[in-house]
Amino acid sequence: MGADQNHDWAKLAASALEWWRDAGVDVLVGDAPFDWLAPVEPAAPLAFAGSLAAPASAPAPEPASLPDTREAFATWRLGDEAPEARWGGVAIAASGPQDAELMVLVDCPERDDRETLLEGETGRLFDRMLAAIGRSRADTALASVCARRPTTGRVPRDIADRLGEITRHHVALAAPKRLLAMGDAASRALLAMSVADARGRTHMINHKQGRITHVVATHHPRFLLDRPAAKAETWKDLLMLTGEIAS
Repeated sequence: MGADQNHDWAKLAASALEWWRDAGVDVLVGDAPFDWLAPVEPAAPLAFAGSLAAPASAPAPEPASLPDTREAFATWRLGDEAPEARWGGVAIAASGPQDAELMVLVDCPERDDRETLLEGETGRLFDRMLAAIGRSRADTALASVCARRPTTGRVPRDIADRLGEITRHHVALAAPKRLLAMGDAASRALLAMSVADARGRTHMINHKQGRITHVVATHHPRFLLDRPAAKAETWKDLLMLTGEIAS
């Protein structure tokens, strides 16, 4: 899960500036004052069962037969017992450092993904989004609800609940400080609500041993390529993720 730590900072800066321009950022500071030291008041924590966090309105049972270590889970996720084992296409593992403070969750591999999630044009936009908040794939964990791409490109309804359990178990094992859920399928798997309902506030997931994950939902880069005007909304979500604006 390692990555090349050498960066071309000039290219990263140019990429971040390009993202800011597309998102409609045209000033360095706003007119209204903001108390940067004021504590953020996130939404109420989600309830959890064991290591599995789930919304209080829809508590989920403890998932059966899921490995309880990251290493074992990573092997199981791509093995024959996973729900998508019999699907066609390439199984793509989660990537990024195990101790990443930021985790990004998407629905499934893109049509052209072969080795990592979010390759191609969608991945280039994703990389610009990370650069805009001072991040890169080298310090970000990236995972998907589906390890393989469904035939329709959408998470099948008949196993959506099971995939949601697996996703929440994965997040509980990783326990990142912050998580960005990109797209409806990722938001529903983790928060049991659509992006439209989840946006605009920070959600909290409590894990064992007092660890907490702050979750922000936003649009998938795939959606932003089709609707560039939504980049302004996503930029606000990214600022909320980093704590630069209050939820």
